[in-house]
Amino acid sequence: MAKMNNIIKEYPMSKKLATITIIISILALCLAGVALICAGGAAKDSKKALDKKESTAPKESAAEEQGDIQHVLYLGTNDKDTTEPVFAPDVAKEKAEEILLKHFGGYTIQEANGGWIDDDKIYREYTLVIYLSDTTIDKVHAAADEMIKTFNQSSVLIQSNKTMTDFYSGN
Repeated sequence: MAKMNNIIKEYPMSKKLATITIIISILALCLAGVALICAGGAAKDSKKALDKKESTAPKESAAEEQGDIQHVLYLGTNDKDTTEPVFAPDVAKEKAEEILLKHFGGYTIQEANGGWIDDDKIYREYTLVIYLSDTTIDKVHAAADEMIKTFNQSSVLIQSNKTMTDFYSGN
């Protein structure tokens, strides 16, 4: 208190005014503390609300989370030089199956007939449509290289499509 009296003597301020100033300063500090506590609580409430919103948001199914690329290959069976079939259809399919088993261990094949016009001449060809999932484009290219050689093709058409793969086993 003696220190307070010295301050009051040095600065011409009434004791009453000094006390009010100190009380207001203490109140201001208290209000600042309350504001910080409320802000912290609001932040926690905001985080809880965000967590609740995330937990009630529709979840992707496990299948949707397993995005995949499906590679579809179109393998013509006519020789690129003679435009005549390299193999009979059943032999062509068997040769393709051997290549696919060697490179992938599995496959899906559909038989198709393709055709085109070149220099006013109609060409038709037995075509194998091959579906591959759960593999990489590098492995697909390796198999296509072998098909090009085996079937004497100038190319193999490869379509890579984004898809969803789900090896469903029942309930």
